[in-house]
Formats: sequence, C-alpha cells, structure tokens
Amino acid sequence: MPLFSSRSYSYLGIDFDSSSVKVVELKNENGRPRLVTYGYFDKQTDKTKMDQDGRDALEIAKLVKQVCYKSKTTTTKTISSLPAFSVFSSILSLPPMSKKELSSAIEWEAKKVIPLPLQDMILDWKVLDDVPDISIGDKKDTQDLPEDLAESNGEKKKFLKISSNKKVKNIRILLTAAPKDLVKKYISIFKAAGLSLLSLDTEAFALVRSLVGNDRSPLMIVDIGSIVTNISTVVGGIPILNRSIDVGGLTITKAISNSLNVTLNRAEQFKYDIGMNPDRSGQGSVPKTIESTLTPLVDEIKYSLNLYHNQGQKNIEKIILTGGSSLLLNLPEYLSKTLDLKVFRGDPWARIIYPEELKSVLDEIGPRYSVAIGLAMRDIQ
Repeated sequence: MPLFSSRSYSYLGIDFDSSSVKVVELKNENGRPRLVTYGYFDKQTDKTKMDQDGRDALEIAKLVKQVCYKSKTTTTKTISSLPAFSVFSSILSLPPMSKKELSSAIEWEAKKVIPLPLQDMILDWKVLDDVPDISIGDKKDTQDLPEDLAESNGEKKKFLKISSNKKVKNIRILLTAAPKDLVKKYISIFKAAGLSLLSLDTEAFALVRSLVGNDRSPLMIVDIGSIVTNISTVVGGIPILNRSIDVGGLTITKAISNSLNVTLNRAEQFKYDIGMNPDRSGQGSVPKTIESTLTPLVDEIKYSLNLYHNQGQKNIEKIILTGGSSLLLNLPEYLSKTLDLKVFRGDPWARIIYPEELKSVLDEIGPRYSVAIGLAMRDIQ
C-alpha cells in the first residue's frame, strides 16, 4: 500500500522500455519530494525498442497499469521520458538577436544537425546559463512553446528567453528533438493505461535531477541498463553531450554464461556475487570476463571524455554510476583506476524524504529507479 496518504499534489515518474517498467510516486511537501510508493516489473529480453507495428505499445500499457495497481499509486499525473537513443541533442552557438530572430535561427540550424525532416520532429530548446542573468527554470524567464509543439503533448511547455541587456559574444542553445510518431505512440500508451501524461522529459535531465542536484561542476553520468548504457556529460547542471552504446547488464550475463558454460540465471548470480573482485569465491575468470565485456563501454567513456576535453573546457571532475548493473561489486573502484577519475554510485534518494526504516531496501534498488525518481521530481523542484 502507499507509504503516505495526502491531498497534496503527487506525481508519477514512469520509466519503461519493452522489458521493464519502473514507477515512483512522489508528493510535493512544501517544495520537497516525499516518497509515496514505488513499483517495478522486469522481464529478460534482447529487445531495446518497441515493435513498429504498435503491438508492444498496448502490452506496455497493460504492464504500466498493472505496476501502478500493485503499488497502489494515488495519482494519475504522470511524467515519463523518451528513450535516449531516440532523442537528438546539440549545442548551438548563435550571435545575439531578438527573440523572433532567435526562433528562426534555431530552426535553420536544426536542419543542419538533425538527420531527419523537421516536419517529422518536435523541437525544444533552452538558452544555456553562460548568458548573463539567465536563470535556468526561472518562471520569469520563460515563455510558452509555439502552439504546434504544445499540442503534441497536450500541455504548454516552457523554454528560456533572454532577459539580459549585457553584451555577449554568443548565445549557446541546447537543442533537443524527438520524432513526432514516437511521441504520439507514448501518448497512446499512457492514455491506454488510464494515466494523465503531463510531459515527456529526457532521461538525461531526469538523471541530473535525481543524482546531481545543485552541483554545477563538470561531471559524467553513466547509466548502465540491461541492454544499453547511456553516457551523459553534464556541465552546470545541463547535459551537453549524450551518447549510447549497446552494452549492458545482459551483455555481461551472457558473456559469463558462455565463459563458464552455466545458465543465464547462474551467470546473473555470479555477476553480482563476484563482480570485479578476483578474490571472491575463487572465481577469477568472472572478473576477467566482465572486464573484457566492459572494454567497449570503457572506450566509449574515454571517447566522450576526449570529445569534451578537445573543446578546451574544464576537466571532468567525477563520474556518477547508476542503473541496475552499476551495482556490480567493485565496479566504481575498477573504473576509477582505469579512467584515473573519481567514480562512485549515485544516490537518487538523497533529495527524497522517506522513512528511515526503508533505507536499506531503497539503497539496494535505488540505481534502477534513478530515471523514474528524476521524472517524478520534475514538477516539484
């Protein structure tokens, strides 16, 4: 049953794909998020995307509805996210101009960086905080999206406008775009599940909310999921570079299964019991197998680091791990030594009020809920 009951506004953060559903309900308690309830469903599969014919959409709607029912959620107000691989993002640098000129310039530049026709995409953009007197998320510095974009998700979204009269050389814009067909499919999923979809966010911004908070230092978030790992370079609380690689927990499990000739279930147990510790249970081959499987992921992290450093920016100070497979024993220590950086597991519950007696349970499941928690926090903080 729900942990708390209140008339205060509550929000559902729902993170899902074709194999899992994570639901977190948070209540707005004087501007602070309090945990109401949570739920989880998972099934082992190789699929990373919904089938194009839409049959998976109806199946996911049933799963979402089932998880909400079993976890006894008390609201239908929902924030969800589009999968990272489906969202295009880019940093644009433009000279100072009027609001009207800026909108036209962004659309023109978008044609250069988005590999799909703009008429098939929904665009959103934010002025980054290196422009004087711009406050990210400050209501006085926001305005409504154009009607054609607002209608795509049923609400008035907000984006930043320039409020400073100071002279600047360039205006940096964070541009994001998502396919209209995918957005419509997500809207249909939540409609079928009987939920009121308030907005579709990005996974990267959700992770910043739950794991980074007010930390403005340059850092990287590595979200190691079952099938895919998403890597986000975050500067000043803004994810400026997002990359994905098809290496995840299931990849590691299969590698261990093949190496030791054991079942996937047994390999999964080895993966978490032994992890990157060569002295655990005498199974030295398991850490070696995991290390070999993680090589493409480590190379991708190094590539992202170099890509950022080559722009002449400040050094990345730390890496935050999250996702179910971030729970591998000694993984932060291994990556820290390999990358020569501070690496630690993030705590998505750090900014959430919850009963102290649940701490051990929440710490264990936390990495799997990081995106869902960040989504539920969107309209509270």
